[in-house]
Amino acid sequence: QVQLVESGGGLVQPGGSLRLSCVASGGAFSNYHMGWFRQAPGKEREFVGAITRSGGNTYYSGSVKGRFTISRDNAKNTAYLQMNSLKPEDTAVYYCAATQRNPYTPSTYDYWGQGTQVTVSS
Repeated sequence: QVQLVESGGGLVQPGGSLRLSCVASGGAFSNYHMGWFRQAPGKEREFVGAITRSGGNTYYSGSVKGRFTISRDNAKNTAYLQMNSLKPEDTAVYYCAATQRNPYTPSTYDYWGQGTQVTVSS
């Protein structure tokens, strides 16, 4: 069973950038597809995007496509979410998650991190 820990959240001004990290332990990281989700206060959890086991394929939601980039380093057991051109509406708790099933279906994610807060405000 894999354990996930996110880091890198914080306060950033609109138009700024942040990079979130998700470090995995307790399992073979390269066996898992990785996803990023976010949840803003009073809103449902949103699927931000995903990356396949090898890193060869990625998916992004329409709200972040062109601004966010998901990557991974299997040698470091770490997935990343690079967020550029941040907007106030990107404010949320961001979670990484892992699955060995279909990475493009949010309900397949079995393992979750504790989340990291991202606040975009001037």
